[in-house]
Amino acid sequence: MDPQTAALAQKDFDQAQLELERGNVLAALACLERALAIWDDPLWYSRLAYCIAKERGHLTQAFELCNAAIEHDPGNPIHYLYLGKVHQIAANKYDSLQTLRKGMSLGKLPEIEKELADLGTRKPPVFPSLSRNNPLNRYLGIIMTRLKLR
Repeated sequence: MDPQTAALAQKDFDQAQLELERGNVLAALACLERALAIWDDPLWYSRLAYCIAKERGHLTQAFELCNAAIEHDPGNPIHYLYLGKVHQIAANKYDSLQTLRKGMSLGKLPEIEKELADLGTRKPPVFPSLSRNNPLNRYLGIIMTRLKLR
């Protein structure tokens, strides 16, 4: 590939990054598709996966793209950020938390910290000596929350 074509693809990718930061996922999707049509870079797949899941709802394709990006570059936490976001779109909060935590273990990214903070932390169990799944903890926790006692 000649340098001019690579520069054009990189320019589209940079524009997509900018649009993602602004929250304009549709424009980012268009830029990423143009960039990947010019230059197929697996490092860009996770961002494309998030855009596809958010705008088109193609979750299976999004998970495949994220996994391909992670397989190509397993040490890059940005892929785990976008995989976590795809899990959130799919309403898999537990998987999203696990994925984001794995991304944090690879490197601290402010975006991952923000996503984890947005997901929130769980309240402590009513009876700490019992497991969180104990029916006493579960039902008393629900009742106390509804009565606004915790």
